[in-house]
Amino acid sequence: MSRSPFSFSRSSSPCAISGPRRLTSWVALLLAVPVLSLALAGCVISAESEAAAGPAGASDFDASVDVGSIDFPTSAGSEAQKHFIRGVAILHSFGYEQAREQFVAAQELEPDFALAYWGETLTYNHPLLPERDLESPREALARLGETREGRAAKAGTERERGFLNAVEELFGEGKLAERRIAYMEAMRGVYESHPDDDEVAAFYALSLLQAVGPLGDDSFRLNVLAGSIALGVFERNPDHPGAAHYIIHAFDDPVHAPLALPAAYRFADIAAAVSHARHMPSHIFIQRGMWDRVSKSNDSAYEAAVALWDPGERVGDMVHALDWGQYGDLQRGDYAKAREWIAELDDLVERTGDDGRGKSTVPLVRARYIVETEQWETREITDDTGTAELLATGISAVRTGDLDLARQAAARLKKAGERESGDSSTFQRGSKPARLMHHEVAGLIRLAEGDADGAVKAFDDGLAIAATMGPPRGAASPIKPIRELYGEVLLQLERPADAIAQFEDQLLYTPNRPRTLLGLARAQAAAGDAAAAADAYGKLLEAWDGADEPTELAEAREYLAASA
Repeated sequence: MSRSPFSFSRSSSPCAISGPRRLTSWVALLLAVPVLSLALAGCVISAESEAAAGPAGASDFDASVDVGSIDFPTSAGSEAQKHFIRGVAILHSFGYEQAREQFVAAQELEPDFALAYWGETLTYNHPLLPERDLESPREALARLGETREGRAAKAGTERERGFLNAVEELFGEGKLAERRIAYMEAMRGVYESHPDDDEVAAFYALSLLQAVGPLGDDSFRLNVLAGSIALGVFERNPDHPGAAHYIIHAFDDPVHAPLALPAAYRFADIAAAVSHARHMPSHIFIQRGMWDRVSKSNDSAYEAAVALWDPGERVGDMVHALDWGQYGDLQRGDYAKAREWIAELDDLVERTGDDGRGKSTVPLVRARYIVETEQWETREITDDTGTAELLATGISAVRTGDLDLARQAAARLKKAGERESGDSSTFQRGSKPARLMHHEVAGLIRLAEGDADGAVKAFDDGLAIAATMGPPRGAASPIKPIRELYGEVLLQLERPADAIAQFEDQLLYTPNRPRTLLGLARAQAAAGDAAAAADAYGKLLEAWDGADEPTELAEAREYLAASA
């Protein structure tokens, strides 16, 4: 069986770091970036005062204030500059429609203000996701001037020309991967010319993160560099929205997440007027298994997104908060609220007329609910059935004895996994998740058929795929983590020691995940390690504090009472 590249730590502290077994290489890298040590110190301080550092409540929402503090001098007049500064601050928090309003207002005041058009170009696409709209940024540049040379002539300073030149590269000719790399290189040039400029530094840090996918960088080198630059800005200006935001994105994995905890505690208060800023801390809270904070962050983000939304606008911020909020509440054992998220998403799709992201997320949250609660439910498989639904149906079918339906789900997942991943410029993981899910369902089918060796082989094949995918950045993906499911299978095969290894590995990828803690507790008990089992059951009860629906609560309480 494959083992995780990470070392295992049982520490429950949010600031405890579990590192790779190749830890010495990371230590050398961290020592090469001195400012990272500041975050470690800040982590301790923030962890001690976290109760006072929570996200702003939805009742405090006011779109006219609270976007952070930045210093971005330009050649514009004072009135246009006011709109520009607010636009950039909101842009740092990915509040695209809000930011665009400010940039357009600045353009109306000063039609030749080059950076107002620069800012607008960056409001049409999420920098870390596939490109949705190339024409609108190009149209914005065309309004500034017909030619690249003509546009550059309107930039008031060499620094402004540097910013403008960078987006000319980003929205020029060529494939998206090539353009994002060119953009990063252009921003590096601006940064080298202005190393003490916090706005240059912030946008350069983001450009490094944009280049991770196009460059195929899985070494984390670009993330560490981006994070170190953003940490420097955050040290100088703790109210800088971009610094906090990009620190979170840079260290959004379970090993490095402690470095981003100070930023996560601050970001929602820095830019409370932007829904995405209220959501982003939950990226780090998920990585640390801080489920109450995941829930509260996304409650707040959803309320802000609803308040900001106008008919005809994208529903992404609302859907994103619903999606992540449901995952957090499922981990808290609050199944009633998780059902409310599903109903709210159904209503959202209906009242907004959304037929894109919202509509596609509905089956995901339904499938996740089935898997997380183990309230098994099967559905007819159609041509429109997505991979998450196929996984939930496949597992449910095995658990309820419908192996024919389970085989249909496995066959469909196998077919999905055989598809080409498409344009590499989208930087998606292609068919890997579907292939992994196929092995999960196939392994369960083999087990149900009495073929233990076949089941183990299917899961080992799935682990080989999972090892190439890295940890999730957000909710567990697939919705049933393979190491967790494999541990359950091994426990069923009366191999508790091997099951323990899988559960411990899974906790490195999804710290403090209740279903994994439950499996670990059962495996430790089966192995005769009562103290370790009690520890895992205790952590499970902490995660489910206040919950009443999970049937496993009684199991954990009875075990702890018997071992007291």
